[in-house]
Amino acid sequence: MSDPIELAEGARDRDRDRARADVADAAALAEQLRPAVIAAATACLPLVGRGDGDALDGAAVAAMRAALAELPVDGRVVVGEGEKDEAPMLHLGERFGRAGAGDPSIDIAVDPVDGTRLGAAGRPGAMAVIAAAPRGALFDLGPAHYLEKFVTWLPGLTVARAAGRSLPELVAELVEEAARARGVEPRDIRIAVQDRPRNLPYLDAVRAAGATVERFEHGDIERSLAALPGAAGDAGLDPRPWLPRLDAVIGVGGAPEGVIVAAAVRALGGSMLARFAPQSDGERERLLGHLAGARAIDALVELDELCAGPAAVALAAVTDCEIGLALPGVQQMPRGVRAHWWSAPGGGYGWADALDVDAGAPVPARPEAAGP
Repeated sequence: MSDPIELAEGARDRDRDRARADVADAAALAEQLRPAVIAAATACLPLVGRGDGDALDGAAVAAMRAALAELPVDGRVVVGEGEKDEAPMLHLGERFGRAGAGDPSIDIAVDPVDGTRLGAAGRPGAMAVIAAAPRGALFDLGPAHYLEKFVTWLPGLTVARAAGRSLPELVAELVEEAARARGVEPRDIRIAVQDRPRNLPYLDAVRAAGATVERFEHGDIERSLAALPGAAGDAGLDPRPWLPRLDAVIGVGGAPEGVIVAAAVRALGGSMLARFAPQSDGERERLLGHLAGARAIDALVELDELCAGPAAVALAAVTDCEIGLALPGVQQMPRGVRAHWWSAPGGGYGWADALDVDAGAPVPARPEAAGP
């Protein structure tokens, strides 16, 4: 008869090996996605600061679509931003890639320009971003346009821990935990809240807990990455990668951004809760029809359902972005356009030059100072 201890140890070893393989596969996928976000950001340069968000989105969508078509994957778009904004978009269900035998089947959540208004105004915080996971692993948003979200570098934010409480009711507990972990006072804990009237309960909860509020207008993904244990740390820049600039992001924001953020949490670590937060009667009715009684519309969802498998995230800055490390926006260079990118897992970051057509073929992406 086999020794149960040996069997258990063997199972743990297989689980560790499988986890390492998953991370390696996700890191390789993030590298494959990189040209698509670089192409999207590069295409935006002539339109940055020109005030035309639709033209900016349209240029990014066309460039990203062309780059995705060349990937060795069986790809499917399952989450996009265009429908909510009535902007140019990669369509839900759109297929892409040139998969051969053995190539992966993936789903993506995509925003060719997150922060379109920022990019159109020439303000910091606009980026091209893609999150990918194995087929079926990303949360089905249905017709949802908005999610209530709580994102943090701290582990253990789960439905069971919420125990029927609202997300604002969890803030004081999180602030206390973050202060203990950092060895600081509650006033030194920073929580970002999007500056919208719908988010007043979250602002009040953060202030009541004695923490510092960082209000922002646009840039949900940018702030969320700054609250995770690794944009800088995963790139080898921060010797204390478990201490990001922000401690949490909370409030109601875009649903597509929520799924992209969930993939980032899966890739970098941390925890997340979300739930549908329809902002109109029409959105609520469409959601109820889509759910068809399968779940309560106000049920909390945790990370294991938001992103159920190993995930990859790649982004390129359209304008200057701060995600825990600083990424300059696209720049005109003597021979072409330079775009700065970041991806996870794997801690990749750097820059790539797209040369003018007359100057020759594009130069491959190469890191400036990638960490160990």
